[in-house]
Amino acid sequence: MSQTIENQNQSSLDKAFELAAEAQKLWKDSEFSTRRSIFLNYHDSLNENQDSLMNTLQAETGKSRNHAFEEITGSLAGIRYVANNLKKALRPHRAKPGIPLALSVRVDYPAVGVVGVVTPWNYPLALTMLDVIPALAAGNAVVQKADDKTVKTIVQARDLAEQNGLPKGLWQVVHGDNEVIGNGLIDRCDYFAFTGSTATGRKVAQRAAARLIGFSMELGGKNPAIVLADADVEKTAERLLASVIGNSGQLCVATERAYVPKSEIAQYTETLTKKIEGLKLGSSNVFDHDLGALVSAEQTSRVSGFLSRAKDAGASVIGGEVENNLIRPSVLVGASHDSEIASQEVFGPVLALIPYESIDHAVEMANDTEYGLNASVFGNKSEAQRVARRLLAGTVNINEGYRASMASLDAPMGGMKQSGVGRRNGIHGIRRFTEPRTIATNNGFVELPSRGAQYNKMAPMMGMIAKVMKRL
Repeated sequence: MSQTIENQNQSSLDKAFELAAEAQKLWKDSEFSTRRSIFLNYHDSLNENQDSLMNTLQAETGKSRNHAFEEITGSLAGIRYVANNLKKALRPHRAKPGIPLALSVRVDYPAVGVVGVVTPWNYPLALTMLDVIPALAAGNAVVQKADDKTVKTIVQARDLAEQNGLPKGLWQVVHGDNEVIGNGLIDRCDYFAFTGSTATGRKVAQRAAARLIGFSMELGGKNPAIVLADADVEKTAERLLASVIGNSGQLCVATERAYVPKSEIAQYTETLTKKIEGLKLGSSNVFDHDLGALVSAEQTSRVSGFLSRAKDAGASVIGGEVENNLIRPSVLVGASHDSEIASQEVFGPVLALIPYESIDHAVEMANDTEYGLNASVFGNKSEAQRVARRLLAGTVNINEGYRASMASLDAPMGGMKQSGVGRRNGIHGIRRFTEPRTIATNNGFVELPSRGAQYNKMAPMMGMIAKVMKRL
């Protein structure tokens, strides 16, 4: 393994930035074809080493094998998308000039410099590929702060990249105290990409704004699902459950509240209960468990606390049994829309079923939150599309909880309201790590006016030109 700067002190962070900036001097001028080749080779190497990566990932997070595999497939898709769309996103292109023929305009996308990236423990590999890889591909260096729980996964991924041609020093991995390393990252970088809680995101935004640097953030969510009256109960319950137990509920886009027609609450409760009872919990190096453990005893205590308080408040809690850090998914019935369990992000495999009287009522409750990250609608596609357009969320899935949008890397992903700033994925997800530059040229056919007498002659003509330009 190459050297990893991991001490929690300012001097080690300074050294990481020095090495990254030095490596970036040559990298920023490298050809798109060179970068593409490196990342496609990296893609193949990561694919070939997926068993080793999954082992590390499971050891650090407690994920089941299938959820570790999902992270591998998401990582591979992220690398492929960036490699194959890099030139499309960043090659210089013409823009329409203010005066045709007389002027010409081109836009290019130079790299910002050294990008700071913070990745959380829940998806250390996949989120690295969705932020670090596009930042590198855009010609930048990266200093990435890994969560202390998942440093080995990220270092292993970085080392594979260097083994496949990425210049050494270009991708630095640090970890440690948030006050020193986290704040220091914002204070030194040229652009900052953050994934984490809304509370921390507000502090990040203030610190980045004080330096007038660009930033993007994917933050928390309290993601709603609206179940239409015509939805197939069996299929909907299965897909709802999938959106609750993914990564044991420890993902920002997981469904945590479902609005169901009042007359169908009992039916969905019964169907979901049977499915929950049939789930197999645990973690091994084969695909024999439906979901794994929560990442820590602290996280398990947090989720259990939500369930205990909901039960004390009068909700019926189905499931939720805890053994070590394994917690059985739970369905809650009888919790009010404005209760803690239905309004605060749990970040665990918990679903509150809440009845609604009408679609307007369901939409109103779904939107009644400070968050706006992800949402879903289940039922007839035409009606679901109409409801989806009324929901205030950065992604809305129809007849899926989150997997349809997460798998679509050509589309932007991010949050409205307090769920984030900016978007990852898509062409913009690459361009966010650049400083778009406009180069406008006077071609010499027309001398642009600069003196009062010239304007006196040209003013009548400008009115005619404006009318022509409007039609063009």
